[in-house]
Amino acid sequence: MSKRDVTGKVIVITGGARGVGAATARLLRERGARVAIADVDEALVKQTAADLGVVGLHVDVTDHARFAAMLDEVERELGDIDVLVNNAGIMPVSNFEEESDAATQAIVGVNLLGVIYGTRELARRVKARNGQGHVVNISSAGGRIPLAGAATYTATKHAVSGLSNTLDIEFRSEGLRVDVSAVHPAMIKTELASGLTDVGPVKRVTPEQVAEGVLSVIQHPRPNAYVPKALGVALKPSAFVPWRVGNWLNKVTGGERAVLDALQDPARAAYEARVAVPPSE
Repeated sequence: MSKRDVTGKVIVITGGARGVGAATARLLRERGARVAIADVDEALVKQTAADLGVVGLHVDVTDHARFAAMLDEVERELGDIDVLVNNAGIMPVSNFEEESDAATQAIVGVNLLGVIYGTRELARRVKARNGQGHVVNISSAGGRIPLAGAATYTATKHAVSGLSNTLDIEFRSEGLRVDVSAVHPAMIKTELASGLTDVGPVKRVTPEQVAEGVLSVIQHPRPNAYVPKALGVALKPSAFVPWRVGNWLNKVTGGERAVLDALQDPARAAYEARVAVPPSE
């Protein structure tokens, strides 16, 4: 398949106010795409959009109606959407039995329901116009391996991976021209991973490296992409590794304790405070 040109393409990125979302917006804008970023932090998304020269919109991805309305606004301003990058995600960590119901609902809502809503919306729009589209869902290495201390987060990333790979097959079998890709980055140098240590030989990556991975998968659509590419070499054989061996490898490379140890790290406190869900009345 020939490389797809992003010049002039309308691309929407959720979670676009900071980190991977902002880095991806910058790269795609530089490559000639017409970019809109959306984020729950309304003030920051407006500032980031102004800095990057893109459209900035407020959205709560857990609200399907508001997500749809945001996409409607993008289409009014920029035209039909070609690519949706479902990047919004949160990672509050805790021992599983101590996680509140509100936190569980927030993690599932942002990391999984938001991806489902966005993917469904783009598919419906592409079908209605008999066009072509692409959904890029940001999963994680945690979508392939277990992370003790982040059980719900890991569950959502496994789900995003399964959803993406299933829909890529389903849409093609129905003749719907919507590619669906999952991007699996290693630990990223953002606030989300503050306090976590590197696991084994795979070092954490920058938002800019993940942005390059997103650009690559848009240009050459495929079901899965890994950042760095070496991560794919490490993870693909894991399906054939006996369970006990896999657990042992996770332990000796530090994966078993990476998140649990971060619970005690003061460096993580600022992120946990920002994404904390207020207790219910």
